[in-house]
Amino acid sequence: MKNILFSSFFLLVFFSCSFPKIEKDQTFQADTENLTNDFFDNAETVELPIQPVKIEGEIENPGLFDFSKLPLRSIIVKETVLNENGKEFLGAYRYDGYSLHDILNLIKINKANKDEFKPIIDLYVQIENDKGEIINVSWGEIFFPNHLNEIIIATQVMRIEPTKTDDLWPLPTQAKLIVSSDLVTERNILNPVKITVKSYPKSFVTVKGLKPLYSPTIEIYNENNLVKTLTSNPEDLQLENFNTTFYGRGRGIHSIDPFKGVYLKNVIKKHVSFNRENIREGMFLIVAKDGFRGVYTYSEIMNRDDQSEILLLCDPESKDNGIFRVFPSCDFFSDRAIKGITGIYFSTNE
Repeated sequence: MKNILFSSFFLLVFFSCSFPKIEKDQTFQADTENLTNDFFDNAETVELPIQPVKIEGEIENPGLFDFSKLPLRSIIVKETVLNENGKEFLGAYRYDGYSLHDILNLIKINKANKDEFKPIIDLYVQIENDKGEIINVSWGEIFFPNHLNEIIIATQVMRIEPTKTDDLWPLPTQAKLIVSSDLVTERNILNPVKITVKSYPKSFVTVKGLKPLYSPTIEIYNENNLVKTLTSNPEDLQLENFNTTFYGRGRGIHSIDPFKGVYLKNVIKKHVSFNRENIREGMFLIVAKDGFRGVYTYSEIMNRDDQSEILLLCDPESKDNGIFRVFPSCDFFSDRAIKGITGIYFSTNE
């Protein structure tokens, strides 16, 4: 019996020593001797002070947010911004912090338009910093993507230093919002202090179960000005084949057939400028014949760094769910794959 007790005690002590508990506020230890195969722990981790963050908007439980119970998430990014000469590379970093998914996971939504449109895919989140700078993130970017927890409020940062140069990228000195899927990282703003949940305020008549769900054209609007009417996919754009498992949050598996279409960004780019304001605040509302609609941010469609593009599909033979639909390859779920599209609306002023 003593031997059994001693053996159990020995194993407990051994495993306790071998696998120490990782404390929530513990920073990464810099592996300056390259003892591991991890490239993302080779430099010092620097703390970024965070200010109190208020959550408000179309929710039932507004107020200051308590970060103390959330896990730290880590993401790696290459940051680039716009300047007068085009684009400027800032540096490569590992950021650790609190994800918007975790922050917003337990809030209770109270949509302003819930009587007209109950689904959550027309929601977006506006984030403001202490300087009054504003960026928008769609609800789909936070809760629908193939890779969760890749939008964070960073409270720690580490340079990812090249091994053959002496480049030391500049480090921020405050907490920073990081959207890791963006190519030009203008949405990465310092010192966020307010998060506001909103539904897109444009109203449409909704007809659940409308048959046929059919529109022969799409009208594209920029700030309420009609800029393009589509009757087919533009012939000058290359058709792309995307293989996928098409899975819905409600009905589960739809199909495992490929989607064929053109990049939506190539349809739109002639009509909406690529600039800092649009990258930060721009949003697209995609609307179907029956009033079903979903929000995408400008960066989701026009400014991706992960090649998870959004396709526009055109099937002139489809009389029930035609002729246009979108397929967001960035999403795990099919809910924003809107069909029977009649309009695409772009705005920064909502």
